[in-house]
Amino acid sequence: MTTIASTRTVSGTAGLGDLTAADIPAIANYWLSSPDEFLNAMGIDRMRLGSREDIHRRFSSAIRIGTAAQASIALAITLDERLIGYTLLNQYSSEMNYSHWHIIDPHLRGRGISTALYPHRVQAYFNLAPISRLIHQTRTRNVGVNRMLDKFIPVSETKYVEHPDGVALPGEFYIRYLTCDDIPKLFSRLSQLP
Repeated sequence: MTTIASTRTVSGTAGLGDLTAADIPAIANYWLSSPDEFLNAMGIDRMRLGSREDIHRRFSSAIRIGTAAQASIALAITLDERLIGYTLLNQYSSEMNYSHWHIIDPHLRGRGISTALYPHRVQAYFNLAPISRLIHQTRTRNVGVNRMLDKFIPVSETKYVEHPDGVALPGEFYIRYLTCDDIPKLFSRLSQLP
């Protein structure tokens, strides 16, 4: 796996790297083995999520191949070089691009790993893809993710989204926008966090 970024955390060395085909079964297991309460809390549309084969197909096509035409790019989130999650960038145009990220190991959620990697993750999106704006679309009831994002970038708007990006059901979402110019501010805010 090619390492794109790494940083020390209290839990170990967190990293971002290229997703590989060997990582996909763990991601499919995360989606298909997570309890209904967890998936319901995230507002996942089981029809859009699909079968193990559908998940495998989506993530296989998101393994980075180094072309600007690639619609989705997935990166592995690691801790001490072990897969613990992933992040996905869905590209539609220069201005319409959405990111998703999941810590697939439930024991490592809420440990600050997403916070420590956040500026690196955003920087990777802008370095790897020809995008000028990134959009975060997070369900308003997703307290943990919104608390992490609030440390870095404010909510631009709150609205009902009929067709959210990814595998989410319609609902109320916070919308946040980022450009490449925001990256230094993200690293500055990270350095000021306790």
